[in-house]
Amino acid sequence: MTAPARGPQADGATVRRGPLARLLPERGPRRTLAGATFVNAFGSGMFMSSSALYFTRVVHLPMSQVAFGLFAGAMVGLVAGVLGGRVADRWGARETQIAVMLSGAVFMGCFLLVDAFWSFLLISVLTGVVFAADKSSRAPLVRGFGGEDPAGFRAYLRAGTNLGISLGALAAGVAIQIDTAPAYLSLVGGRALAFVGCALALLWLPRLAPVEAPPLSGRWEALRDRPYLAATVLNSLMSLHFAVPTFLLPLWIVEHTEAPRWMVSGVLVLNTVLVITLQVAVSKNVSDPASAGSRMRWAGGAVAAGLVLMMAAGELPAWASAALLLAATAVYTLGELWHAAAAMEYSFGLAAPHAQGQYSGVFGLGGGLAEALAPAVLGTLAFGLGRPGWLLLAVVFLAVGWAARPLVAWAVRTSPRARTHEGPVV
Repeated sequence: MTAPARGPQADGATVRRGPLARLLPERGPRRTLAGATFVNAFGSGMFMSSSALYFTRVVHLPMSQVAFGLFAGAMVGLVAGVLGGRVADRWGARETQIAVMLSGAVFMGCFLLVDAFWSFLLISVLTGVVFAADKSSRAPLVRGFGGEDPAGFRAYLRAGTNLGISLGALAAGVAIQIDTAPAYLSLVGGRALAFVGCALALLWLPRLAPVEAPPLSGRWEALRDRPYLAATVLNSLMSLHFAVPTFLLPLWIVEHTEAPRWMVSGVLVLNTVLVITLQVAVSKNVSDPASAGSRMRWAGGAVAAGLVLMMAAGELPAWASAALLLAATAVYTLGELWHAAAAMEYSFGLAAPHAQGQYSGVFGLGGGLAEALAPAVLGTLAFGLGRPGWLLLAVVFLAVGWAARPLVAWAVRTSPRARTHEGPVV
């Protein structure tokens, strides 16, 4: 009979952790933050998967108005994210995060009362501000509680976020299948409760004192930081690929390949599983701008290769096309993982510690613009130009990946405000 695991002893015996416990961070702030992040992501998965159906089938708004309202909220939120990050830097990230979560619960609850376009537009803008401020105000917490392996912790949070979103989407799928007003209302209410649950979990975090700013630091220094802006622009260009599994690939499979339609779900499941299971391992040793630049280079090559394989699947019989699409998704997902690892290091490693929230807001502004433009860019090139468009996309991602390391290294060397980093920059 196996003896139960014992706690730490005076003689220095090692604590034994069960299989489930080994999947979680050690007890303390990192586990609390991971739990809060998961709850928030679960609610996000429910809402993202069902919001358009709720507004069209329950509120009875035209799809054009729904699309405009959500887009307007996202655009306003991008700018507000920088301000939210600055507030977190100055007044405390935990307190700001809790306020953002409670605001999100209130505004999400207001969606239950929306019955016209103008009220929908107002609440969309307010929730857009919440979503953006959530990311920028959480960044100082991630940095402050990162521990001895900050890159690994950030990767763990991203994997947990993807798992939460996926499970939330599954829960939304049940309600969508029921397809009644109460079912959709329960999803919106569930999103509001997830905000509340996240806020309650964050109460268990110790207060993280703001990092004191150097005497000569400016108010909006992230907007004048040359290395950071260079990394932000490069990351924005590379981030166009995030619309591949959710926009480009589903349309390509259904309209331009002989593969069965269920492959749309198949490639999304494969992508999600690989991200959840491999993100932490892929992010190991990405701890400075040099290693981030290398991973960005790998990302560009893998994304480009994945796109070429997806294009080739359009010329094959059904099952050969399906097999190639799975292989293409696996190759592409490696690129997505390497890109995520590089982007997280750029976002945190190049940011001034006393202004992590503000810097993350700027980084998120670039990524948000890419997310908004991606469907139009990818659709125009891949579907408008055909094979030359696919090849052009591959060349663009390959070029951005190869340019990342030397451009960021040049920006760091030539910046009058260059900071020192552990390890070489070039």
